[in-house]
Amino acid sequence: MTATVTPAIVTPAGPVVEAAGRTITYRDAVREAIREALLRDDRAFLMGEDVGRYGGCYAVSKGLYDEFGPDRVRDTPLSESAFVGAGIGAALGGMRPIVEVMTVNFSLLALDQIVNNAATLRHMSGGQLGVPVVIRMATGAGRQLAAQHSHSLEGWYAHVPGLRVLAPATLEDARGMLWTALQDPDPVVIFEHVMLYNTEGTLDAGAGPVDIDRAAVRRSGRDVTLVTYGGSLPKTLAAAETLATEGISADVIDLRTLRPLDLGTILESVGRTRRAVVVDEGWLTGSLAAEVSARIMEGAFWSLDAPVARVCSAEVPIPYPRHLEQAALPQPAAIVAAAKAAVGLREGA
Repeated sequence: MTATVTPAIVTPAGPVVEAAGRTITYRDAVREAIREALLRDDRAFLMGEDVGRYGGCYAVSKGLYDEFGPDRVRDTPLSESAFVGAGIGAALGGMRPIVEVMTVNFSLLALDQIVNNAATLRHMSGGQLGVPVVIRMATGAGRQLAAQHSHSLEGWYAHVPGLRVLAPATLEDARGMLWTALQDPDPVVIFEHVMLYNTEGTLDAGAGPVDIDRAAVRRSGRDVTLVTYGGSLPKTLAAAETLATEGISADVIDLRTLRPLDLGTILESVGRTRRAVVVDEGWLTGSLAAEVSARIMEGAFWSLDAPVARVCSAEVPIPYPRHLEQAALPQPAAIVAAAKAAVGLREGA
């Protein structure tokens, strides 16, 4: 259940000044988003393990403690249940907490707080209570951090009514999603893929808050729709480039928001291409890809010229050795193969 009232925004007298289109990393884009939030709204603060003096496990909050002090950038004890619960309480009290959980695996220790409290209080109070908390966490594999630090559990959270679930895959979204999320009167969970933090690109001077209700078409094509999100977007775009060299034109859709899904953008694309491949770093069984596939089958069955295909992680805990880790994850070659199979079914019909 989502309220329609947007909370007031506290804005300082002077605007946050940005340099004109400059080269920046995903990590720095997230840092700038947090810094801007702290400058624009006195109610906002960052909290989590090692976010203060240490600068964050992935160096996202580096320098913010020195600029804003311990009241606005709060180091917490090593207890996800405790500090996520404190963030929920602060949100109920009128603050705008940004809670950082070091990795999605550790968020399971706060699952009760997120699912049984944050996501339900609006409904259980008959709309009297909102929980405007933003919970950020690193997700995904690729850095050889082994099974307890490397899974992609976004689909678990996308299953829960009462939560909005975001997965920024571009610099613009890393920079702009946070401020929009902070204006939501209900809990928002943001997943930042670990392999994106070091990615670098040019951020436009006018980059600001972004729409968190719509998927984005990152590449236009006519033969097959590739649907993905987060850390799998670069791999999917690479696959689309390879397909183009073989005469196959792919639409690439970045979901951006995993709950609620922008079904309209997906179905419009599939209605044109008549084929779909869903790429998801989660496990195949019970995956977000399964949900997207089912939605396509329900909404575009009579437009399809081939079954919806899925490219997901292997059904194993993510391995530590690099060659096994890479083998367990969706890779461009597997995406290319799935797309060619979909088109091949059409050619052989």
